[in-house]
Amino acid sequence: MANRSRPTLQKREREKAKQEKQRQKEQRRQEAKERRGTTMPHTGDEDPDLAGIVPGPQPLADWQVEPDQE
Repeated sequence: MANRSRPTLQKREREKAKQEKQRQKEQRRQEAKERRGTTMPHTGDEDPDLAGIVPGPQPLADWQVEPDQE
């Protein structure tokens, strides 16, 4: 008889953990919705990921430049 109550307690703990996870998930969703509502939408023709990039050859990185040989 003692073995019957154990799965019930485990199930109850799993259900509590599941409910808590759902509450946290809903809170994250709400925070994300608020962030999206407060940020200004991108207005412009330029892609923000490509802003400031100049077409053509790029300058060499510091580690690629050979030291001057005299």
